[in-house]
Amino acid sequence: MAESSDDRTRGVYMISVAAELAGMHPQTLRIYEMRGLITPRRSPKNTRLYSEEDVERLRRIQELTTQGGMNLAGVERVLELEREVARMQRRLHNLERQATRAQAELEQEIHRVRRSARAELVPYQAPGQALVPRSPRGAAVRLRLARPQR
Repeated sequence: MAESSDDRTRGVYMISVAAELAGMHPQTLRIYEMRGLITPRRSPKNTRLYSEEDVERLRRIQELTTQGGMNLAGVERVLELEREVARMQRRLHNLERQATRAQAELEQEIHRVRRSARAELVPYQAPGQALVPRSPRGAAVRLRLARPQR
């Protein structure tokens, strides 16, 4: 079963458990908190409580520092950029949904206008051809018009 967003952000691990899950020393977590890289929740007695999301973030920090060879300033910048990319992806997704809805609405409106315009359109005929009666075979019929005598 998939975890809900609230479960992933709820602080459940004390510092020693979170440090062990992330493969770090508890003092490292305190340093990261002082640098603003991580912000654990606090219990009513002011104990640090780390969420599953916090532990994943700690693992990401460790990956960047050990495998990527970054210092903490670099890690801060990478995490900031990752947040920005995620925000932009959410915005792009929302804009794509809005564009899809707008396109569907426009297609419906075009269809409606075409339907209503069909009844109002009169085909163009060149002068001399317009209003000329036609025989069943399609040939023009000549009518003699008599003008009234005065």
